[in-house]
Amino acid sequence: MSTPAKRRLIRDFKRLSTDPPGGISGAPCPDNLMVWNAVIFGPADTPFEDGTFKLLMTFDESYPNKPPTVKFLSRMFHPNVYASGELCLDILQNRWSPTYDVSAILTSVQSLLNDPNSASPANVEAAQLWKENRKEYVKRVKQTVEESWLDDGEGDMNVDEVDDEDGEEAGREGNAAGGSA
Repeated sequence: MSTPAKRRLIRDFKRLSTDPPGGISGAPCPDNLMVWNAVIFGPADTPFEDGTFKLLMTFDESYPNKPPTVKFLSRMFHPNVYASGELCLDILQNRWSPTYDVSAILTSVQSLLNDPNSASPANVEAAQLWKENRKEYVKRVKQTVEESWLDDGEGDMNVDEVDDEDGEEAGREGNAAGGSA
């Protein structure tokens, strides 16, 4: 059944496939257009360079009027990423616009990697290191980059743990850091 959200996601996929921004890729799961797997490559000349970071994007029928849920599946050490992988990114919260598509979302996430908002931290330790001890911050990020090379998905959440009906995670753990920042 075609819905406005699904038609828009098909359009987003066609655009992402024909004119992909550098360093990002994404596609819907074969059996569920509302759940996408994505990969962001760490931007050049940043501590995240050479990293390959997996994300999960979950849409509902209110898209594009409301943003998807975007979550890193790969472990991430960043001021704006919760331990659960969820992001604190303005365009996914209070600055969302229906004009944003999947390409814009992933490009914004990629940009966030080297331009964190330490005023609104999801990871207090990373934010503190970013502000006070950049050398240690870079060291921790580079460890995350090296882990991304070995990331085979074991221990990470995957799409098999997402309920196809409503996009909610099965057995979802509470966010210890609280809601959105």
